[in-house]
Amino acid sequence: MHSACATLEIRDEADAVDAICAAHAKGVSCAIVGGGSKSGLGRYAPQAQALSTATLTGVTLYEPNELVLSARAGARLSEIEALLDQHGQQLAFEPMDYGRLFGAEAGCATIGGVIAVNASGPRRIKAGAARDHLLGFRCVTGRGELVKSGGRVMKNVTGYDLSKLICGSYGTLALLTELTLKVLPKPQTECTLLAIGADEAESLALLRRATATPCEPSSLAMLPAGAALALDAEAAAIRLEGPAISVTARRDDLVARLASDGLRFETLDECDSKALWRGLRDAAPVAAAVGQIWRISVAPSEAFTVVERIRRAGAPVLAHFYDWAGGLIWLCLETAPDAYAAILRSAVDASGGQATLIRASAETRAAVDVFHPQSAALAALTRRVKESFDPAHILERGRMRAEF
Repeated sequence: MHSACATLEIRDEADAVDAICAAHAKGVSCAIVGGGSKSGLGRYAPQAQALSTATLTGVTLYEPNELVLSARAGARLSEIEALLDQHGQQLAFEPMDYGRLFGAEAGCATIGGVIAVNASGPRRIKAGAARDHLLGFRCVTGRGELVKSGGRVMKNVTGYDLSKLICGSYGTLALLTELTLKVLPKPQTECTLLAIGADEAESLALLRRATATPCEPSSLAMLPAGAALALDAEAAAIRLEGPAISVTARRDDLVARLASDGLRFETLDECDSKALWRGLRDAAPVAAAVGQIWRISVAPSEAFTVVERIRRAGAPVLAHFYDWAGGLIWLCLETAPDAYAAILRSAVDASGGQATLIRASAETRAAVDVFHPQSAALAALTRRVKESFDPAHILERGRMRAEF
């Protein structure tokens, strides 16, 4: 382990090149820090040198008519969203703010951090993930090379796959300096239809039925009793967005299609609907619980089965909820040295999913595989990608995999 060094402020791309080349010459590794809201994500990997993009700020291009925005990596997500809101636009992938989850101040996230972890919210099932909205980027690799990839329009496919690759790499491949994103108009209004009275499994089945209708829901979540809204019963939540007349008609159509004995429906207006999905975006139903938090991706039809396997195997579930019609499960478990990793992974593997440990102590994150173990073929491919960008393992050494 290297001794800690003072944080280096990255003011421009030349600073990034110099800092990474210097680290390469010394053989030390670097941590990339933006707003600090995601510093608890990934394996615990003590770093010798922190590179801060906090001063690498500003929107460098915004063309509302072209639905394109470029910003430096350290630009605050909250500032970008405020600018877009002035023009009736948004980042449709609804990036999560991890502040609440880690007990930190909300609103500190940077756009570089959002892309680095592929942060995507409840609207992902309709709008896609962060990587689907990244048109291009500029970065400095672990080799100290300045790279530009992509363009300003979706039909420019130059480097498009590279954009997909960099998104979700947790800074292990390159230090991002500038991002170009597709933005979209905000919907005129929204409402949320709550279906109450079915049990957990039935509510999840109802959400899957809703996805097969022509009613075009933009988000679907299942909230166990007490998870949100102070409800004393399970609720399936379905968000509808668009012109007011369309939202009302689609809600009524959805009620008619889903109606059954014992089921009652309530509608949240625009204000309450936005508040609900903002909380679900930031994992509020599990964030307040005291324990270790896992994020599970699985086929929606397998969601309830996975949680039941975890319970039957003895892992004490303190809080949980389902997003993406069951495709995403947030779980908070009682604290244990191993975070019940073997139980979680066995339950998830049986359904072909993936489990990621999101919140745990530094000691646990150093001892447990935070990210789902990869197959031999995928692990070999991951290593080749890492070697091509950062052969000396300068960037975020040990953040995703113990071996690099």
